[in-house]
Amino acid sequence: MNTTYVLVPGFWLGASVWRSVADALREHGRVVHAVDLAGMGERAHLASPETNLSTHIDEVVHLLEQENLHDVVLVGHSYGALVTTGAADRVPERVARLVYVDTGPLPDGMAQADFEGPDARMANENLVMTHGEGWKLPPPPWAALAAEVPEVDDAAVATLVEGSQAQPWLTAAQPVELTGAWERLPRTGVLCSFSLEQLQQMAPHAPAFAHMVEGDWTYVELPTWHWPMVSRPDDLAEVLRSVNG
Repeated sequence: MNTTYVLVPGFWLGASVWRSVADALREHGRVVHAVDLAGMGERAHLASPETNLSTHIDEVVHLLEQENLHDVVLVGHSYGALVTTGAADRVPERVARLVYVDTGPLPDGMAQADFEGPDARMANENLVMTHGEGWKLPPPPWAALAAEVPEVDDAAVATLVEGSQAQPWLTAAQPVELTGAWERLPRTGVLCSFSLEQLQQMAPHAPAFAHMVEGDWTYVELPTWHWPMVSRPDDLAEVLRSVNG
């Protein structure tokens, strides 16, 4: 039976950011569902001030149930990790493995907005109020972020610019609510902007990283920037093919 992958993007982005990775997986016979969460990608028109983390978790659970998917490799990038962990917590019987692309599961009760600390949260809230109509976080300056990354070319930047939307702020502000059911699932961490050594140094002092050194983990280092699906898509696809469900 072919492995089924569900790919969930991070902030600002939709399913299109996974296109090269998804194509590479399909060329090797894998079944792939890349997700446009509410307010993102081709579902940008569904964004509202009420769109929150629960909205996105519900959508992934609905996909798994509606398509009757089982033994799924559930892949989350950045914020997408909150969505995949939340979905796996709800329907762990449908998930074979969780894969975290340059990210990890946050502790119960923590919000994505708090990941970088109170100063970063305040700065983002100011952006939401001044440039996001009071409820959306505008996308970052992709070209400026990519300027120091040699493997990110103009086409990759264009993919990000064209594929991004302002992110409903409640998706960042709503704390994670987990029962712990997801914790029995095996996990793979794909480390891109930080190494395994750095992770092991940070985890004892940073609650946000605590779950990344507890439980059934394997790690793969794929050095690049935070968006490997545009900087090293073929390598990321190869890593995803290599994980066992």
